[in-house]
Amino acid sequence: QVQLVESGGGLVQAGGSLRLSCAVSGNVFGHNTMGWYRRAPGKQRELVAAITSGGATTYTDSVKGRFTISRDNAKGTVYLQMGSLKPEDTAVYYCNAGLITSTNLVLPGTYWGQGTQVTVSS
Repeated sequence: QVQLVESGGGLVQAGGSLRLSCAVSGNVFGHNTMGWYRRAPGKQRELVAAITSGGATTYTDSVKGRFTISRDNAKGTVYLQMGSLKPEDTAVYYCNAGLITSTNLVLPGTYWGQGTQVTVSS
């Protein structure tokens, strides 16, 4: 059974930091591109960051230089270190086991976590 469990969200002031974790069980971690997505109120879900099984990373422009995605293959866990947080980063953050195409397009897979709320106050 595949499970993705996010943790680490919370309430933080602008300029602060948080680290999200996603623990993955089941046979979807090793060869998958892991992604962090977020959905803010009234907005569509967006890809925030992704990391391939080989460690290559990609970020949406709005978080470049502030967020860092990493993975621990031995633990089956993916992390999102978030710094210099802004109120516009407020959203529910989800992790996903997906894939990356030959043209470097990250596509979400079937399995999602339950999400963790990140709220950044101004």
